[in-house]
Amino acid sequence: MGAVKTKRMPRAVRERQMLDAAVRIFGRRGYRAASMDEIAELAGVSKPLVYLYLNSKEDLFTACLRREATALTRAVREGVRPDLPADRQLWEGLRAFFAHTAEHPDGWSVLRSQARTHGEPFAAEVAAMREEIVAFVTRLIAVAAREAHRDPDLPEREVAGLAEALVGAAESLAAWANTTPGVTARQAAATLMNFAWSGLGALREGRGWVPPAGEG
Repeated sequence: MGAVKTKRMPRAVRERQMLDAAVRIFGRRGYRAASMDEIAELAGVSKPLVYLYLNSKEDLFTACLRREATALTRAVREGVRPDLPADRQLWEGLRAFFAHTAEHPDGWSVLRSQARTHGEPFAAEVAAMREEIVAFVTRLIAVAAREAHRDPDLPEREVAGLAEALVGAAESLAAWANTTPGVTARQAAATLMNFAWSGLGALREGRGWVPPAGEG
């Protein structure tokens, strides 16, 4: 079937259509199985035009990664009001994260599954996004420690480790929530808050878990 002919439109609009189609195909079929023919057909353009705009399949996939990563990090940052208490900031950030991944399941599949299984340079694009989110969560945890007025100087390594664990849990929970009927973004965020914030609260109060004596 030939590409659908449409009227001439601005390059930015046409390119967005191509990226929308590519994210859908990559997210559902995977990078290797996806073809430029089906991406072009879904976008309503010719395959040569896709190559003209985005050079190659690899460049097209990289452009998809960058767009989806930027949208996700922006959604998380914009979802957090800095004037709120630390627990509310974390709650709003998690809710924004789960809402975005639920509303853009193909984009999340591209970021979560596809990029990580096809090596460099794709994995590096996702790693950069993840580092930005981890740094953001690290600051939230540090704020929580300061607000507690009990342990304002948590070791930097411990704060960073907590942020890594929280982001990793959010990624896994989003993958589960997106494939489990009836689970909303709010429910997923509440689940992770119940799992994580109680532990963070105990740490803020100096009641952190300690390994049994005598173990290495």
